[in-house]
Amino acid sequence: MLVKTYGSAVFGIHAATITLECDVTKGVRFLLVGLADNAVKESQQRIESSLRVNGYHWPKQKIVVNMAPADLRKEGSAYDLPMAIGILAASEQLKTHKLERFVLMGELSLDGSLQAARGALPVAINARKEGFEGLILPRVNAREAAVVDKLKIYGVDNIREVIAFFNDEGEPEQTVVDTRAEFFARASQSDVDFSEVRGQENVKRALEIAAAGSHNLLMIGSPGAGKTMLARRLPTILPPFTLREALETTKIHSVAGHIDSNTSLMTTRPFRSPHHTISHIALVGGGVNPQPGEISLAHNGVLFLDELPEFSHSALEVLRQPLEDRKITISRAKISLEYPASFMLVASMNPCPCGYYNHPTKECVCDPGKVRKYLNRISGPLLDRIDIHLEVVPVPFQKLNDQQQSERSETIRGRVIKARLIQEERYKDIPGVYCNAQMNSRMVRELISLDTPCRQLLRNAMEKLGLSARAYDRILKLSRTIADLEGSAKIESFHLSEAIHYRSLDRESWGA
Repeated sequence: MLVKTYGSAVFGIHAATITLECDVTKGVRFLLVGLADNAVKESQQRIESSLRVNGYHWPKQKIVVNMAPADLRKEGSAYDLPMAIGILAASEQLKTHKLERFVLMGELSLDGSLQAARGALPVAINARKEGFEGLILPRVNAREAAVVDKLKIYGVDNIREVIAFFNDEGEPEQTVVDTRAEFFARASQSDVDFSEVRGQENVKRALEIAAAGSHNLLMIGSPGAGKTMLARRLPTILPPFTLREALETTKIHSVAGHIDSNTSLMTTRPFRSPHHTISHIALVGGGVNPQPGEISLAHNGVLFLDELPEFSHSALEVLRQPLEDRKITISRAKISLEYPASFMLVASMNPCPCGYYNHPTKECVCDPGKVRKYLNRISGPLLDRIDIHLEVVPVPFQKLNDQQQSERSETIRGRVIKARLIQEERYKDIPGVYCNAQMNSRMVRELISLDTPCRQLLRNAMEKLGLSARAYDRILKLSRTIADLEGSAKIESFHLSEAIHYRSLDRESWGA
């Protein structure tokens, strides 16, 4: 008897329906065709054991399973459940009248219990798009898939529940999530706040500007100055997720298997902080079975690189293209996948190998030239993509002991949101651009104009401070963001002066 069941394959952050054609006829062999990898081919032993333990039998006949379309490579163990149900139906141990209405996914244990699967959200989105009535998957993935409305989501613990459902002997509890209510209830939750930071008002100001214009930022300071602490609080002042951004970010984390059983939708912007020993593949994504890297997991959030010069040269250089294109393409012999990678890069570093160059109280012990050599570990093209360079100095005891309450993240976020709304209106007719940091050189010339005093101020700064040519556009973008925070339609000289201050590493005298 020939029976069809339906599973799903995830490619990048999108899913495609896989039809499993199960045919049980006279013979003694088990044949699995359709370009399956080793994890899929090993399913026979898992399925056979799970059926036996739960009171069913593996047919003593010839079994042929075709996974269509046959030219797409099938990877992973999530095809165990649709394959097992198909074999039971083809051997007439299961009714077939509901099979065509449901997508199935889940790895089987030897006792028939279901293990978590990756990519439940894109699978559910694709199932609704293709007109299926529902999705049956492991209970641990049910809330994640239930974000998709107009689709019945059944989370199950054991294959017995699935068999009972198709035999009309019982129906699993349907998982329902009020996506909008849950999203807005948790959208502003955070464990950290800027009010906990004592001193560092200049750094807070720079982070506010970075958040308002989505500018990349580099903090340079001695150990213990608070660089990491400040960076971890940056997501709390970024504008809250829109529902579209939340869905897109959740899809990426779903494919990577980072969504737990209590989470249906990511509601806070991601903050990724990989160790400096990370490989370039882990950073951008890829591998034998391509998976999203850290830059994609930071999509719509913050990628924080602590101790930037300690990262390998290859890892840092692969950041250049995603920072410009806001996406990463991973190409293999038979497939090419694209992951979104629109993130804010925030990095920190010591000013020198010993960490105390320019320290107010401690003396630097580095040999002459070591400071510049240390800074040169960061290439010019990468540094060119970082808008704000900021020196962070240790907080004096008087500030640390100050009991006065600092400004809360919620207050700062309010100003950031207002600036972002101004930018959205400015770029509403330009596809793919929504903030000042995304302007290219042509847009800078067309959209930003300076009066004569401002032009003279910028010229003097370029000449006297030894600023490089690459600093020119960056200063203008920052000036525009600072003006937006002030609600000013025109860039004034004090906006420009503050922007010039944030280009420390462009000064020829720095680290000399």
